Amino acid sequence: MDKEINIEELKKMQNNGATVIDVRSKQEFMENHINGAISLPEFDIAQKIARIVKDKEKYIILYCGTGTRSKKAQKELQYMGYKNVYNLREGLFYY
Repeated sequence: MDKEINIEELKKMQNNGATVIDVRSKQEFMENHINGAISLPEFDIAQKIARIVKDKEKYIILYCGTGTRSKKAQKELQYMGYKNVYNLREGLFYY
């Protein structure tokens, strides 16, 4: 099941301990990102997520520019057994 949230929900969840992950490239991350977000490009997420989020029950919020890459990464994490993975609806571009 795809779970999508808006920027206000993201901020509330982040304040409650959710891990926010920017799945864009390192260059895009350096240009602009949500405060407190971790850079983990979508093409690296499957190999590196276990080092960043060990608990598969932890709340994870993914975002990219438009929501496309983060939606793909969301599906991948769900397939890997992560239970609480959310996607920022329409991505960072609209905020």
